[in-house]
Amino acid sequence: MSPPLLLAPGAVPLAAWRDVYFGRAAALDPACRPAVERSAAVVDAIVAEGEPVYGINTGFGKLSTVRIAAGDLAALQRNIVLSHAAGVGAPLPAPVVRLVMALKVASLGQGASGLRWDTLALLDACLGRGLVPVIPSKGSVGASGDLAPLAHMTAALMGVGAFLIDGRAVEAGAALAAADLAPASLGPKEGLALLNGTQVSTALALAGLFEAERAFRAALVTGALATDAARGSDGPFDPRIHALRRHRGQTEVAAALRGLMAGSAIRDSHLVDDPRVQDPYCLRCQPQVMGACLDVLRGAAATLETEANGVSDNPLVFVDTGEVISGGNFHAEPVAFAADAIALAICEIGSVAERRVAMLVDPALSGLPAFLTPRPGLNSGFMIPQVTAAALVSENKQRAHPASVDSIPTSANQEDHVSMATHGARRLLGMARNAADVVGIELLAAAQGCDFHAPLRSSAPLERARALLRARVPALADDRHFAPDMAEAGALVSSGALAEAAGSNLLPSVEPAP
Repeated sequence: MSPPLLLAPGAVPLAAWRDVYFGRAAALDPACRPAVERSAAVVDAIVAEGEPVYGINTGFGKLSTVRIAAGDLAALQRNIVLSHAAGVGAPLPAPVVRLVMALKVASLGQGASGLRWDTLALLDACLGRGLVPVIPSKGSVGASGDLAPLAHMTAALMGVGAFLIDGRAVEAGAALAAADLAPASLGPKEGLALLNGTQVSTALALAGLFEAERAFRAALVTGALATDAARGSDGPFDPRIHALRRHRGQTEVAAALRGLMAGSAIRDSHLVDDPRVQDPYCLRCQPQVMGACLDVLRGAAATLETEANGVSDNPLVFVDTGEVISGGNFHAEPVAFAADAIALAICEIGSVAERRVAMLVDPALSGLPAFLTPRPGLNSGFMIPQVTAAALVSENKQRAHPASVDSIPTSANQEDHVSMATHGARRLLGMARNAADVVGIELLAAAQGCDFHAPLRSSAPLERARALLRARVPALADDRHFAPDMAEAGALVSSGALAEAAGSNLLPSVEPAP
């Protein structure tokens, strides 16, 4: 088992957030404690002086002009948590909530939020001990922070609500007691510090990015395998073509496809005397389409890496001057734009993969038996899996409409422009699942197509990928129950196993340019 990741506030690389999402343990770097304590001391000084400062001794939002007496400050923080815990819908997946918690401790650990160390340490302890707050998935518009979902997280720290422990919901107070943790008793500004921020939007967008990355990398493998199944040309992947256009993603995708197909006996068999001049776009333009997707995903990754390492609380505490200044870092517009970009890329990954499936089942285009079955007519073969792929692609098209162009005023028009980042990011997991299932269908179809070329074999990387599939799903002779085969193939895509089998070293990642 890997040791826990130490989260150094403000300096966590994208790869570390990926590891947290996929299950690696994480803990806040205790070196940040002095900064956190200095920030809390500024809040203590403001309370002692009694001057009105938003979020410390005033109401919130439209009620910011209401002064709160010193004796009511603890109740103020408890009230904001309980009143804002107003989410609805199914709980967020546990991996996403773990990422929310990790993002939150890293943000608060930068010492700009006025939180006491003991309160931050409680959240960090819950993360480390596998106590995952139950957070309803709906209720944030992505500005003034992800208030409702983060309120549910914070309420659990206070012993209200529930934690997921090993997938089972446990009443929050009982879960804390079983872990030998005392419920939080929030001090001035602490409730607001825990509620304000873009951590839910960012976690959902990062989760979508990481799942999209797996679908993207698998689609390069299935796209290369489909090219061999259709006896397509690797000429369009020639590096000289892509050097002239200069797009980084396009160049890298072409190199990946060359590497995946290198040494294919199927390709060698039709290098000469092939009457065809050009392949369909779904084969020939893979570097251009998938390279553009890669560039878009990398741009989103750069935005999200920056956001994950920033502070999106309000107001912010500046220790050097003792000031607390209100601003708008909670507005998730950067995350909303990143989520919209990821949605477009996911949509296209599935779209071009479905076109290759449609090509393979059509004998006029592929030269293979109709619907990839040895006895078409008696058998329907891949007829309906292609229809399923088409349905999933169209569903993703409907979901890909930009969320960031929407806004609806909240809080009696005090918060009059919002980002809609949260639901813009939340849709990404479903879209990525759809894309993975489409790519899984392509894996089945491309492997079946290559079976018709026996005894010729594809390249070593593609044969490894095909062997991984064939260990779970035999070739299709006569029609059988197809859904289990599709589930197996989709799992190979979404788990990352297909890309690993072909060779991760051949496949680009979404890491931003250094």
